[in-house]
Amino acid sequence: MKKIVSFFGDKSEIFCNLNDRAREYAKSLGIEYRWAPQLPFSEECVIKELQNADAGIIDIEPYGESIFSQIKDRAKLLVRFGVGYDKVDLKAASTNGIAVARTTGANTTAVAEMALTLMLSCRRRISKYQARAKAGEWVKDIGNEIIGGTVGIIGYGCIGRRLAKLLKGFDCRILAFDPFPNKEAMEADGVELVSLEEVFCQADAISIHVPYTEQTHHMVNRETLAMMKPTAVIVNTARGNIIDEDALYEALKSDRIAGAGVDVFATEPLPVDSPLLTLNNAVITPHVSSQTVESLWNIYKMAIDISADFFAGKDSLHILNQDYKEHA
Repeated sequence: MKKIVSFFGDKSEIFCNLNDRAREYAKSLGIEYRWAPQLPFSEECVIKELQNADAGIIDIEPYGESIFSQIKDRAKLLVRFGVGYDKVDLKAASTNGIAVARTTGANTTAVAEMALTLMLSCRRRISKYQARAKAGEWVKDIGNEIIGGTVGIIGYGCIGRRLAKLLKGFDCRILAFDPFPNKEAMEADGVELVSLEEVFCQADAISIHVPYTEQTHHMVNRETLAMMKPTAVIVNTARGNIIDEDALYEALKSDRIAGAGVDVFATEPLPVDSPLLTLNNAVITPHVSSQTVESLWNIYKMAIDISADFFAGKDSLHILNQDYKEHA
């Protein structure tokens, strides 16, 4: 019987229930499932577990040669719980004959919904209202509606497209920038394909949905933030280093832009002395965009399905490094 070990989650009631469900689902497919949460992360423990498993479901920690070289004789597949894989050394995985996959699309609705929530919160200045109410200051701060406004989506993949559909009910004009645009999908969704500069110059709210790469490092910086309207807000539920956090702090502190909703950061957990936490026009959340019961179960199920297909020798579009076969 093939064996999967999962490292994702904590020992809360929700994750215990989800992993019980995952264990039963895997069993129905003839797969043994083990849950070994890593809090804190221990490379030594991960290696030991993967030396006794055929596949692993991994979190956001770094996975490189030091792990792959120790598990290659047993574990042949690692599935990223989510979509980001910037901390996984794909080249090293390939040279050790290990496939790396991700659960693309499983958390689409949750992340898109969170992006919309942050967008609405920033436009309506919820963080300011909350701070004032807690301080006993019954002073109003006038916000802006998103209905009828212009929303810019940077990265029109699964999540960007889902967000566009959610926004249809708000009667928004939707602009999108994508370096590899699916023009057919954009046309079908009534979305305007524009340049990155046009998104920053024209949008009342901007939401980021690109992966973190060398090309997207600090894509949002002093120059691009300076293009935004003073009443505009920006939301990031993708990866922290896409935004230059120092530049964002300066833009918010000086009221150069109206607000920001940030769920991901260059360093996580976000240090408690981060200047971003001192702002009343920033909504800060601890990387929880995909954290809904529905989304988490979708990811668990998808990770198990990807593993089952892999064990059956089926090709999968979810595998990121198809060249692993050359070394398998």
